[in-house]
Amino acid sequence: MKTSQLDLRELLAFKPHGGTMSFLGQRTYLTDMISHGMLRKELFKTVGQEAARTIITRSGFIRGWLLAEQIKRKMPEVWSEARQGKLGPMICSMFGFGEVLTSHRTDGLSGDPLVETYFIGAYEADQELRLNGQSTDVVCWEQVGFASGYVSNVQQRTVYFIEPECQAKGDCHCRLIGNYLEQWDDATLPLLKYYNGINNDNIKAEVQDILNIEEYFPRNFNVDMDFDTKKSHIHSGYPIKNSYPMQKLIEMANNVAKVPTSILITGESGVGKEKLVDFIHRNSDKNDKPLMAINCGALTESLLDSELFGHVKGAFTGAENNKMGLIESANGGTLFLDEVGELSPSMQTKLLRVIQEKQIRRVGDNNIKDVDVRIISATNKDLEAAVEAGDFRQDLYYRLNVIELKIPPLRNRGEDILPLARFFISDFNEKLGRQITGLNYKTADLLLNYDWPGNIRQLANTIERAVVLSPGPQIMPEDLPDEFHQNITKPSINNGIKPLNTIEKDYIVSVLETLNNNKALTAKKLGMSLATLYRKLKEYDEQPNLE
Repeated sequence: MKTSQLDLRELLAFKPHGGTMSFLGQRTYLTDMISHGMLRKELFKTVGQEAARTIITRSGFIRGWLLAEQIKRKMPEVWSEARQGKLGPMICSMFGFGEVLTSHRTDGLSGDPLVETYFIGAYEADQELRLNGQSTDVVCWEQVGFASGYVSNVQQRTVYFIEPECQAKGDCHCRLIGNYLEQWDDATLPLLKYYNGINNDNIKAEVQDILNIEEYFPRNFNVDMDFDTKKSHIHSGYPIKNSYPMQKLIEMANNVAKVPTSILITGESGVGKEKLVDFIHRNSDKNDKPLMAINCGALTESLLDSELFGHVKGAFTGAENNKMGLIESANGGTLFLDEVGELSPSMQTKLLRVIQEKQIRRVGDNNIKDVDVRIISATNKDLEAAVEAGDFRQDLYYRLNVIELKIPPLRNRGEDILPLARFFISDFNEKLGRQITGLNYKTADLLLNYDWPGNIRQLANTIERAVVLSPGPQIMPEDLPDEFHQNITKPSINNGIKPLNTIEKDYIVSVLETLNNNKALTAKKLGMSLATLYRKLKEYDEQPNLE
């Protein structure tokens, strides 16, 4: 899972009736801005403002450091991006600290700050303004401490943040600057006293015992919380198009929808050709006219002839009444021919005549009717190869394939997998009367690392099965079919380009873990000698840990 794929729904789990919720598997609880502000006030009254600021800053440091440690241990792929400065701002926003305007990361050694971040709507600033009015000093103490603890863990060196600008005292934003402790000059030292010596080393020693205790979130409870993905956006555009290939495809589909040109949609089985056809029709000037669809491979030739062209009474045995065909029914609108590669030679000839002459004749009828339909066809076959083999008419192929829209397989649309899964959870919750809140982050990783040979159709079936079988509140790894647990993570550039030796190491270690550390079987599966496997494992042990 990449940082950009993080979603609060995968990280939070709820037990509403039992009073339990967790974030990344750790017990947590909700609080509100006003009660939190009143607690600050009570601290001021009890211990004084200086001591209160120290307590709040240090507690923020601990909270940020512990969260970083949880991510490092439970989400290593996301953690690998932390040093790039992508993860911290997203986590701050996810925790409700405020909206990040910009965040800039350097090496911290060349004169520029290690981190410089601008926020608006910081909750401590809003809290101060609401409860006490404009302040004479900065107030985002917990956020400053949180950022310090989090980045200290990321860098494995003590980092302290200060807040030179704050909305609570009338500035247009809150500005946080972070540097390594030794990089701060003497003029800044008075602002660092609120950390009271807490640093990366002593916090690690202090919480070590706590970190060794794994919390497991209970599953055997009923959930009465609606945390579904809202589907209102589905009706205003294409369902899911987060990935770059789908964005380009939908942009192209939106353009060709405005003209009556014939379109051929290609792609593997299950990629969602029907959904794209529906999108094109709804965005065309024929959207108030019918959209008629037929699967050309599901009917015999005689039945397909009757379905497409219609028939008159007495045309054949059983034709007791006149029947309008789908082409005539779609007049003025769109006709969708699914699996068009399955058409027989004679049906190909009839369809070509319809496209060229814009006329049809019902089976058994001598009368010709004019029709105006836009034809969209789809296939998972290689029609060009079929033309070369003589199985498909070349002139019909060129008539159908004026514009080709090729839908990429789901395995090449990694950014779409989780949004689609969330949509299906919402859909099946509604259809099946279930209340699944979302995916566990480990489940999300399994979905992202699966090849999806059945594409979106397989994803929908997988989610439906999980929604039915899961006791809730989240879909857990054990709710997925066996093939997801047997799947060995494939090499991918989804999480950045890596050296080949790193990919080889990750793959070999992954296979070894999958096969329960059976080295002989691992060597056999990988096609190498046992001696070679042992040599490589020894090399991996000797390599320094660069994380």
